[in-house]
Amino acid sequence: MNIRDADFMFENRVVRVAADRDSPEIELAGFKVGPFEKGKEYELRLWLARELEKAGIVHVRDEVLEPSGLRKIHWTERIQTVSRISSLPKGFYPRLRRLLSDLKESSRRDPERIREYELVRRLSQDIVDCRLKKIVSLASTLGQKDHLLKNLTVEEMDLYEKLNRTISEWRSEILKVE
Repeated sequence: MNIRDADFMFENRVVRVAADRDSPEIELAGFKVGPFEKGKEYELRLWLARELEKAGIVHVRDEVLEPSGLRKIHWTERIQTVSRISSLPKGFYPRLRRLLSDLKESSRRDPERIREYELVRRLSQDIVDCRLKKIVSLASTLGQKDHLLKNLTVEEMDLYEKLNRTISEWRSEILKVE
């Protein structure tokens, strides 16, 4: 599963929402949602919930990646050796992109948020770089790796499989005796 597929799956997962106001039934692209009663909770696909959130009808009660949580993930990645890779929260990369997007947007409206956006962007880049080094090392290592592979996200597993295949083919060609 590539990054686009993972994003599609993430956007189409069911999330809990709470109604911020009463709203009649709404018809969208051939299907109906609602009616919504203020204060009650409902389950919707994330992409739909976000649209209704923009309209002020509901708010998503989903796990949001916070900068403090990102700092903890960063710390964990930095202290581990290259031969160890920790697990990440489910949907980490789509949540990370959402956090970065939200912070960038809010920094446009509030210049004081620029510093927070830059910090989160640097932490994010460092996490990605740390994990990338570990994935490359893992893909180029022979032997039993199942205990480490279970900690990869779907996006990382896609990269690992591509790298592993390329490295294996390269090894076969470089050591080919005719």
